[in-house]
Amino acid sequence: MTSASGTAPAGSSLARTLKGLAMASHPGPTVAVTTLVTVVAWSTGRSAAGCFLVAAAVLTGHLSIGWSNDAIDATRDSSVDRRDKPIVIGLVSRRTVWIGAVVMAAVCLPLSLASGFLAGLTHIGTVAAAWAYNLKLKSTPVSWVPYAVAFGLLPSFVTLGTADTWAPWWASAATALLGVGAHLANVVPDLADDLATGVRGWPQRLGSLSRLLAPLPLAVATVLLVVAPDGPIGVIGWVTLAVNAVLLVAIVAWKNAPFLVTIAVAAVSILALVARGNALVP
Repeated sequence: MTSASGTAPAGSSLARTLKGLAMASHPGPTVAVTTLVTVVAWSTGRSAAGCFLVAAAVLTGHLSIGWSNDAIDATRDSSVDRRDKPIVIGLVSRRTVWIGAVVMAAVCLPLSLASGFLAGLTHIGTVAAAWAYNLKLKSTPVSWVPYAVAFGLLPSFVTLGTADTWAPWWASAATALLGVGAHLANVVPDLADDLATGVRGWPQRLGSLSRLLAPLPLAVATVLLVVAPDGPIGVIGWVTLAVNAVLLVAIVAWKNAPFLVTIAVAAVSILALVARGNALVP
């Protein structure tokens, strides 16, 4: 519906912009990572205010990452008519998405540092690694490195802000592997479009092997999160291993949604860790 002047009503335009920004934020991984990191923070004994600061820092960081990704890729996405991209279909302008990315990155800085100087720098490092991927490393053979660095640092963001200590090696290794597995799985649905537009990151160079290899780092991550913490594995641990074994098979078999299944693998593993009690902070 348009006004008498032939322009869309202001409310309608705002709604389209907000919808476009929501779509461009990569809502699935943004919500999943924010929720899981906040739950881990709670499990380490963070107060309600501390958990809120963790959630706010991770959320704003991920919004900046998602929006910068879509803004940077807008021309490439348009060339292959990506109808799932809000900039391509005209819901939101590239300029608006860029502004949102920069604003969220700026807001993320003080929110990260509110958990402590070293913890804050650690989280800023995760966001910087993701931006490096968006800006350059996405199309290189080392495209997996930003994923490993960004996800590998997240446990230490929590523990440094809670007990001023780095996360155990196994937690950092496991989350880094979850990041690598997510990178492999995330590319699968867009492989043809990426190759058509010249994106030649590690998964694109592997081609269809990406989906077959993705379960490997995810499986090792699951085992680390279940076996490495002190104490017996318990029923929850064994159930986690069994559930994730099925999910890992699904990644290979379900061609249309390997990334969604990867998020499920990460969620099951991390929630099982949380159920074991405070395993990250001695």
